[in-house]
Amino acid sequence: MSTPITWILIGITALNSYAAFQNSNLLEKQLFHPAIMKEPKEWYRFISHGFVHGDFQHLLFNMLTLFFFGPYIEASFDQIFENAAMYPTFYLGGLIFSSIPSYFKHKNDYYYRALGASGAIASLLFTTIMFDPWQTFYIKFIIPVPAILFAIGYVIYSSYMGKKGNDNIGHEAHLYGALYGIICPIALKPQILPSFLDQLSHPHW
Repeated sequence: MSTPITWILIGITALNSYAAFQNSNLLEKQLFHPAIMKEPKEWYRFISHGFVHGDFQHLLFNMLTLFFFGPYIEASFDQIFENAAMYPTFYLGGLIFSSIPSYFKHKNDYYYRALGASGAIASLLFTTIMFDPWQTFYIKFIIPVPAILFAIGYVIYSSYMGKKGNDNIGHEAHLYGALYGIICPIALKPQILPSFLDQLSHPHW
């Protein structure tokens, strides 16, 4: 069952995305748009873009993933760090960190815009993998695969599609979100790394 902060994140994202579907001005004010963020210093867009989505399918996929993985990370963080603020701070940090490379890459490109929670979602996925690399993930919620193999495939696919750059999906944000999901928990709690390596060497099949 989803825990409170996960439900709050889902609720805010769903309601705000729906409102933005109906109001193009509201959507435009929240998009990640590097070229206009410098002046008048609209840095809030590093976060706001994660609470709007392109369509219902985009919203549904991200929120389902948050629904399934968010509670696990929320409970784990509460247990490890004993600080209720750690989980939402981590989530928002994933949005920011995953967007920084795109900001510098596209800061002079007035045609580039991005939206969606995918960077933060990738962070949750990869932190989940750090905590339990051999648990089962379901691709498209159907095909079972060990989490660590999913991670390898995810990185390869996102790298390949990012280089092609012809599908309007922020694969670069996915990769940096995944990186954040690995390094942030280790930086906060270094013991996570040896625990991960120990679990990796002992698959529970």
